[in-house]
Amino acid sequence: MDIINKNLIIDNILNSYKPELGKDFEQYKNHVYRVFNFAVIKAETNEEFEILSISAAFHDIGIWTDKTFDYLQASVNHANKYCANNSASVEISEEIEIIINNHHKITRCRSSYLAEIFRQADLTDLTFGLFHRNCNMKFVKQARKY
Repeated sequence: MDIINKNLIIDNILNSYKPELGKDFEQYKNHVYRVFNFAVIKAETNEEFEILSISAAFHDIGIWTDKTFDYLQASVNHANKYCANNSASVEISEEIEIIINNHHKITRCRSSYLAEIFRQADLTDLTFGLFHRNCNMKFVKQARKY
């Protein structure tokens, strides 16, 4: 699979938060795309692709918008607002909330297939590939160039 470095959903969301992200914009964007790439490997439908795109863009955004490390609810709130403004279904919005709220969970997330995929993807990036259940190390190394 090729590395995805352009996604309209992710780019539109991140660009709308560029003032809040400030000097961290590129660093956060790179993290978002790496996590997205590690997660989307397991996406089976266009809806899952959309959910993972939105989740990736918002999963840590509350750090900058609310200037706190207690940011999960802030990130969920921004994602919910985006979903409401873009006519996403309640099911999509709820799944994104589950993903964001569980992406730092230490143990397996059993309540949502996509949340578990995303949790593993974020862990892959945070550990520089030490934990890489969703993808092989060659792919991790390729994605880490961004």
